[in-house]
Amino acid sequence: MSKPKTAGDRGAPGRESAINRFSAGLNSLLVKGLSNLRLSLTLRIAMHYAWQLLRTAPLMLLAMLTALCVAQLPTVNAAMDALSQTPPAQENRYAQEQLTGLPVVEAYLTDQLLDDGVAGWPERLRLLLSDIGNRRISLYANTVQGGLVAVFSLDRLLYTASLLFWALVCADLYRVAYLLRKRNRLSRKVLKPIQDMADTAAKLSANNLSDRISVEGTKNELKDLALVINGMLDRIELSYNSQKQFVSDASHELRTPIAVIQGYAGMLERWGKTDPAVLDEGITAISQEATSMKELVERLLFLARHDKKTLMLEMEVFDPLEVLSEVHREAKMLSTAHAFTLESAQNLRIYADKGMIKQLMRILVDNAIKYTPAGGSVSLSLRRDGAWCVMAVSDTGPGISGEDLPRIFDRFYRCDDARKRQSSGHGLGLSIARIIVTAHGGRMKVRSKLDVGTTFSALLPLREAPPDRA
Repeated sequence: MSKPKTAGDRGAPGRESAINRFSAGLNSLLVKGLSNLRLSLTLRIAMHYAWQLLRTAPLMLLAMLTALCVAQLPTVNAAMDALSQTPPAQENRYAQEQLTGLPVVEAYLTDQLLDDGVAGWPERLRLLLSDIGNRRISLYANTVQGGLVAVFSLDRLLYTASLLFWALVCADLYRVAYLLRKRNRLSRKVLKPIQDMADTAAKLSANNLSDRISVEGTKNELKDLALVINGMLDRIELSYNSQKQFVSDASHELRTPIAVIQGYAGMLERWGKTDPAVLDEGITAISQEATSMKELVERLLFLARHDKKTLMLEMEVFDPLEVLSEVHREAKMLSTAHAFTLESAQNLRIYADKGMIKQLMRILVDNAIKYTPAGGSVSLSLRRDGAWCVMAVSDTGPGISGEDLPRIFDRFYRCDDARKRQSSGHGLGLSIARIIVTAHGGRMKVRSKLDVGTTFSALLPLREAPPDRA
């Protein structure tokens, strides 16, 4: 039959639970308080090195004691040799007069000889530590007179060791205090570049992106960090300026058609209601400009999706000759002033977005038609070059100068000759073409010669089937 619980027994678990809750709450409060405590970087570095000094103090003391003991070996060996050559005065014991001048407090001979090998070491060790409580050690040696036991006092050794210990502790405490007291000097000399980096970063804005962190006076890792941050700022500034230029160019391209639409809308409001000719002219112009604006906005949206990494590709395996043949037929219908040819050495297979590839070839063909005078020729070709499918568009236009070639894929860029001729376009087609090719893992090539013509080549990887997706 179980014993009924008393009130005190029932209250004990409750008190224990309350103590546990109090302990857990106090621990949480301390942890939170310490985590919110912010110490300066210099103080934390000084405290770290101070702690390292204190940690190494025992090791340094052990090394010093080892060196001190090793330094006593010649004296010990000389004493043992002197005793082994001197017979004891009192039976098997040496008199105090015989020990004068030797660091030995007691010596005697024993009839039991110990093995010099490994078998004798346990007994030697027991003998060595038998009197350690009195701060003495006993060393054994086999001599012609018998087993010699010499007792050495550790008082002088321990006294020297204590002096070394306290000297080392005082030196380390002094260095700890010096580091903590001179932490401001550490901040000025060592950590100043970090503070300069923080100050420069705090002042950066859209108005002073050209500011850079000075690397003068910095060394090693801090200099590398400053150079890395400056490189990052270079890329940020380049991207920011590109975005500004993009917005400016887009605004400029949109301003013209908007102005034309506004102008024709005003003309229609004044005279178009009663004059059919003015009405037809205004409607035609507004329709053309609206189409141009729609094309520009669609291309801007394409670039925006690419910049946001949201450009989606609907991949499939197909023969690129189908796309080139369709684009070739469209080109012949769009322009009767040019001669178009299609050359294909063989049928190939690629894994790509068919709609994107068609848009790519339309851009290249439209670009060739735009810059090729009437009566010129435009050639489309398809061939294999190793592991690449090469789709090329060649024209007999005026060509591109060497100064303009590096920039023809920049957004809104048109060479001076094109601007002088007032050719239509927004300068975005080739940028989109390169994005399409790059998205498929390919690359663009351009070969041009003034007054001869230009060839744009799109190199896409050949693939008979879609890649395996594990």
